[in-house]
Amino acid sequence: MRFVLSALSALAIHAGDWSAPAEIRSDEDLVISYRAKVDGPNLIVKAMLKPGWHTFAMDNKVRADEKLAGKKALGEDRPTSFNVTGGLAVDGPWLQTAPVDFSKPELRIFTWGYEKEALFAAPVKRTGAPAAKVAIRAQACTESICRDITTAVEVTISAQSPASIDVSSLTPVRVK
Repeated sequence: MRFVLSALSALAIHAGDWSAPAEIRSDEDLVISYRAKVDGPNLIVKAMLKPGWHTFAMDNKVRADEKLAGKKALGEDRPTSFNVTGGLAVDGPWLQTAPVDFSKPELRIFTWGYEKEALFAAPVKRTGAPAAKVAIRAQACTESICRDITTAVEVTISAQSPASIDVSSLTPVRVK
C-alpha cells in the first residue's frame, strides 16, 4: 500500500510539471489545448488537437513563401507563434515537430502543420521571476472552418533538473 501511495505521489508531482491547460473551444467542443513546462534547459509547449482539427507550423509563412517564389497566395494560414515573458527569456532558436504538408498546389495554397499533437521547444534562460507567461497565437482548422487562437499559459519555474523530453528529433524552425 505504501508503494502504491508513493507511486501515485510521484506521478502527481511529475504531472504537476506541466502548466494548467489553455483550452480552445468551438461552440462547446474542445478543439485544441496547450500546456507548457520548463524541461532542463528548454521551454516545451505541447499542443493537443481533437480529431478532425489541425494547426500550423511556426514557419508556415516562410515555407509558403519559398514555394510561391514571388507569386501571390490564394489563401494563407496563420503560423503558430509564442511570446515568452516574465521569468524566462528565449535564448536560442525554436524547434518544432516535423510538420505535415497540407498544401494544395493546384489552388496555390501552401501550408504545413499538425494533427493530433505537436511539440515546440526553445532553450531559455531564467530571469529571476518565479513564473513565466507564454502567449500563444495560432489557428486551428477543419476542412470547413478555422478558429483564430489568442491565449496564454503560465509556467511555474522551479529548480532546474535534467531534461525528460528528448528534443533531438524536433526540426529547427525556418527563419527568413
